[in-house]
Amino acid sequence: MEQFKVTGMHCAACSARVEKAVLKVPGVTSCAVSLLTNSMGVEGDADAQTIISAVKQAGYGASVNGDESQGATGADAGLEDTDTPVLKKRLIASIVFLAALMYFSMGHMMWGWPLPKWFEGNHVAMGLLQMILAAIIMIINQHFFINGFKGLINRSPNMDTLVALGSMASFVWSVYVLFEMTGAQAAGDEKAVMNYMMDFYFESAAMILTLITVGKMLEARSKGKTTDALKGLMNLAPKTAVVLIDGEEKTVAVRRVKKGDIFVVRPGENIPVDGCIIEGNSAVNESALTGESIPVDKEVGDMVSAATINQSGYIKCEATRVGEDTTLSQIIKMVSDAAATKAPIAKIADKVSGVFVPVVIVLAIITTIVWLIAGKEAGYALARGISVLVISCPCALGLATPVAIMVGNGVGAKNGILFKTAVSLEETGRVNIVALDKTGTITMGEPKVTDMIPTTGYDDKSLLKLAYSLEAKSEHPLAKAVVNEAESRNIKADEVDGFKILPGNGLTAQYNGGTITGGSFKFISKQINVSDEIRQKAEELAKEGKTPLLFAQDNKLCGLIAVADTIKEDSPAAVKDLKDMGIRVVMLTGDNERTAKAIGAQAGVDEVIAGVLPDGKESVIRELMGQGKVAMVGDGINDAPALTKANIGIAIGAGADIAMDAADVVLMKSRLSDVPAAIRLSRFTLRNIHENLFWAFIYNIIGIPLAAGVWIPIFGWTLNPMFGALAMSLSSFCVVTNALRLNFVNIKKCK
Repeated sequence: MEQFKVTGMHCAACSARVEKAVLKVPGVTSCAVSLLTNSMGVEGDADAQTIISAVKQAGYGASVNGDESQGATGADAGLEDTDTPVLKKRLIASIVFLAALMYFSMGHMMWGWPLPKWFEGNHVAMGLLQMILAAIIMIINQHFFINGFKGLINRSPNMDTLVALGSMASFVWSVYVLFEMTGAQAAGDEKAVMNYMMDFYFESAAMILTLITVGKMLEARSKGKTTDALKGLMNLAPKTAVVLIDGEEKTVAVRRVKKGDIFVVRPGENIPVDGCIIEGNSAVNESALTGESIPVDKEVGDMVSAATINQSGYIKCEATRVGEDTTLSQIIKMVSDAAATKAPIAKIADKVSGVFVPVVIVLAIITTIVWLIAGKEAGYALARGISVLVISCPCALGLATPVAIMVGNGVGAKNGILFKTAVSLEETGRVNIVALDKTGTITMGEPKVTDMIPTTGYDDKSLLKLAYSLEAKSEHPLAKAVVNEAESRNIKADEVDGFKILPGNGLTAQYNGGTITGGSFKFISKQINVSDEIRQKAEELAKEGKTPLLFAQDNKLCGLIAVADTIKEDSPAAVKDLKDMGIRVVMLTGDNERTAKAIGAQAGVDEVIAGVLPDGKESVIRELMGQGKVAMVGDGINDAPALTKANIGIAIGAGADIAMDAADVVLMKSRLSDVPAAIRLSRFTLRNIHENLFWAFIYNIIGIPLAAGVWIPIFGWTLNPMFGALAMSLSSFCVVTNALRLNFVNIKKCK
């Protein structure tokens, strides 16, 4: 997806116009415009300059997003809040002149506030002063008129068009009344002059602009908060790195670090790019990427990531991933891409927003004509039409979905849950079946020693030492479990000779002048006599999903060591959490049925599907999709087809890159408990979107008829254009503020 920065957009109608123009460009397969971040994501093989030209022809500005100075992604373009300072200056200036205007109009006319003597009886002078003050405020807020009428000329009217038409209509009508007043005063008709004074709408023309500016400023400040998570991620990116050049340490810009460069990091410094430690050891704080506050011990051969903090030792690393390839850059790209895409639920609002403004303009004209036909004065009829213009708000519709998506995505990023697109954030909450891969997802993915049963003449230490001496030269994963256990107990292996791998899962070697043998129960039981007690214990362990390994010396059984891929601590709680949310949990594994059922029972899943070949997971997912919406959770290369096939693919972050690429959601902490958290966050976000859309639609459904005067004959309800402008200015602010509530939801706990 290529990203662009778009300028000149002011409401949902603007973004709809840009999107429509770009989709007409040959070669563009999809286009999503974000009013929230002023960005546009385009997919296809169309030339960037052709796309930019299409945007400019639609009446807006565009440029390719990102340059070298912004880092790899350049995603921060459009996130800087440049609107609030400008709007604040406009608002202060408008309020100063509006206060004077209100004093001379409503203050004097309604409450009899004193005026300079030369205004006494000079109503034309009063009208001229109001016109001048209103004109000053209109000039201060000329932005609405320039953009509004430009949109009208380009046949893409927007919210600014509604505001400009409403304010201009009030002003033009008042100027007309002022000219009529001069004629009445010249004729000496004081009664007519006084009546004309009551028909001025100069204060409405100015108040509409000021109140909309208030709303725009509140909206801009709130929108700025919705992108805090993304801006926070970008601020984590280190700006410099200390690189070894010809044996000397030199500080260079991070963007100049190349793959293969050697860089050093001292205690307290940020790691500049992804790399591999080649010298030294340290404790690294990875909370910036994973949210985990406990530092992780690192030594030679371990990987480190950009933006994490070296807390203790001096380390020397080789750069492995730089620029846009670093983990941090990938996370930023995922979050910004999600902001630049659109959720399916947004399509309804987009369709409405695309025709909203033209329909409102037609309704305002019809409203004015109807009241004129009904016999009302021109000023009264015009006030009803203006009220329709200024209360209608397409922005609330256009912002309802993207603000919730952006805030939800930010909450996920803070918790190590990355949604790649807005679609994945919306759809994750709809799943009702979760399929879990076993190895590395429910379990640790590394076999560990779980039980040791020595026979007479041996204890745990002597049995483990013998097993370690034999298994030390084996590459088998089960052998590694024995080796790790021995090393964790500081047991030293003895030297063996004549090491051999025997057919049938066994090993043998010469040890202390004799022969030692190790292997599966089936293999060893054929070589020597195994007691009924050990036989029974081996069967019990096998039923628990453990693999019993037997060891013998000179044809005498030394004991049994059980090895198993142990279940993660949080797996049972995570599965229970999913089930409490009404989700069916299925475990997929290539293991034999007995081992699979043992692990499944420990985890508490609803169903176990065992003996699934790597290419068979995809077909199982296809079958499950016939029963509901399916999320597949996995971490291995063999999980990629299933992750792609499922409605939602969720990758455990510590897994293979290909699994992360195939998934829709990435769990950076590699914890199964983040699966229900991701689903819960999606549900919260979807609920928030529904609330926003309800508010946006119901606001316009109630407000437009009220402004048009539909209820005047029945209940006498009417709406002053100024109150209509106030309601319009607050509608978008309310929608954005409601979305910000997502920052306070607890995604770790069922509601």
